[in-house]
Amino acid sequence: MTNKSKKPLEGVRVIEVGQLLAGPFAGCMLAYFGAEVIKVEPPETGDPIRNWRVIEEGTSLWWRSIARNKKSVTIDLRQEEGRSLVKSLMDSADVVIENFRPGTMEKWGLGPEDIKKQNPKLVYARISGYGQDGPYSRKP
Repeated sequence: MTNKSKKPLEGVRVIEVGQLLAGPFAGCMLAYFGAEVIKVEPPETGDPIRNWRVIEEGTSLWWRSIARNKKSVTIDLRQEEGRSLVKSLMDSADVVIENFRPGTMEKWGLGPEDIKKQNPKLVYARISGYGQDGPYSRKP
């Protein structure tokens, strides 16, 4: 008989909409503690981390580390149908993590004000290199 303890974030659903390091790392930490993390990746290439730096057996070691314990879906956020799919994922989520340039999610109708109308209890985490406003906020 195994004694399987419940992890602290079991039952928490996270939608990770971001690429490269910051967003995926945050999602990875939540997944370690038991959250269900659903990573949204662009079609064809997926997250660029899949092919970043050291590749072993066709997969980046970075990807193996940062994507474990996550579920991945391919959705094209540049298409209205894709944005609609992500919006419905966010409706059932507890947390959203995004790390696009400021204004990108708003342009797609997926910013915090858009989503919180449907899901007011949602925790919406944003990560950017230079903040959401200020003189360097538009830099990648």
